[in-house]
Amino acid sequence: MRDFRWPPPPDGGPRTYGPGPSAPRTGRPALPEPETELVATPHGVALERLTTGVGEPVTVFAHGLANGIANTRPFGSGVTGRKVFFQFRGHGRSDSPEGEWTYADLARDLRAIADLSRATRAFGASLGAGALARLLTESPARFERVVFFLPAALDQPRPDVAGQRLTALLEAVEEGDASAMAEAVELEMPSAVRNTPAGWSYLRQRLDQLMRDGLGAGLASLPEHAPLADRAALAAVDVPALVIANAGDELHPVEVAEELAAALPQATLHVYDKPGVLWTDRADLRERLTTFLNP
Repeated sequence: MRDFRWPPPPDGGPRTYGPGPSAPRTGRPALPEPETELVATPHGVALERLTTGVGEPVTVFAHGLANGIANTRPFGSGVTGRKVFFQFRGHGRSDSPEGEWTYADLARDLRAIADLSRATRAFGASLGAGALARLLTESPARFERVVFFLPAALDQPRPDVAGQRLTALLEAVEEGDASAMAEAVELEMPSAVRNTPAGWSYLRQRLDQLMRDGLGAGLASLPEHAPLADRAALAAVDVPALVIANAGDELHPVEVAEELAAALPQATLHVYDKPGVLWTDRADLRERLTTFLNP
């Protein structure tokens, strides 16, 4: 029977049980990770940052839960100006303060990086979208343009499945169980790509980062919190906004994106017809982002 196997083959695979395709494999080595810096913030939490590009405008990119800089860099591939990527607390080399964290803490991280980098535009994916929404309720005019990619929650906590998956991943990371981590991470990919060279490459990258940097314990309670107390506060955010969702994504319900777009006075909503847009509609997504963000 042909199925998923861990550890992955050293040449980028895939390898499966039983007979299968015999065509030559063309796996390429992953590019080296760019050099990042640790930035001191006014609220005392050092955050890992990567800056690419030059000139104006400056766009800050906020990643999703248990993801990081590597996952948000593709979104900026066609964006002009300077691009600033960072790791929220508990991710990568960023500090991991003790205690329970809320979206107010994440919004503080995002604000600090945006202010220090003089960012005028912002992109938030999943968890990052929640942090961005929270920041905007406090400072509605902080950015000139904003993008919310796969928002996961608004003024209600995330679905139970999100907490269950995060708990499984955190336990696997704490125990250093690569196989359990792989099982958790592969759920992020569409089933059609899980046993392909691209799928193995993504899995390797994610596991290398998780094994090296771990995840902060304070992340465990985040699915229990909502980014906002009341979505009505977003009515003051009178700047162009793009909201992107995927149909069939149980971690990022389309209903949340619809509610967010309805709450923002100048929002445009786009819903892809199937999950895994980065795998299935990357070119269209790139065009959509660059058209919206580029001057």
